[in-house]
Amino acid sequence: MTEYAPLLAFVAVTFLATLSGSKFMPGPWYRSLQKPSWTPPDWSFPVVWTVLYIMIAIAGWRVWAAAGWHAALWAWFAQLVLNAAWSWIMFGQKRIGLALVDAMGMWVTIALFIILAWPVDQVAAWLFVPYLVWVTIATVLNWTILRLNGSAASPAQ
Repeated sequence: MTEYAPLLAFVAVTFLATLSGSKFMPGPWYRSLQKPSWTPPDWSFPVVWTVLYIMIAIAGWRVWAAAGWHAALWAWFAQLVLNAAWSWIMFGQKRIGLALVDAMGMWVTIALFIILAWPVDQVAAWLFVPYLVWVTIATVLNWTILRLNGSAASPAQ
């Protein structure tokens, strides 16, 4: 059982990041915004994020198991902090532009994790590829929503 304690720790830390998404959810303000026709359906977000969070926890654990406190883990923690902040910024603060900056930072730290994890554990690196794809889509969606809504996207509205 003790061999799985670190995995449980990574799952717990990842779960803490999910709390932001469950506390700051899209509401009437977000539903009132113009969105592109290719916006994924609402039901897809919790499904995709659940799978991704499992993969995120396993990837971090695998790097830790293979190399201890490796540089890739700093990128892992950084992306998780940015991930947790995004829902608060977007839905809690209604700051679409700042959420876009956060999403771009998340994209960079996810890519950095992949690069740094590759020589340590290629499975861990591959586990982050779907995450990078999803965050790419989410970042473009964030940018498109900002572009479509202009000043209406400000929190004063």
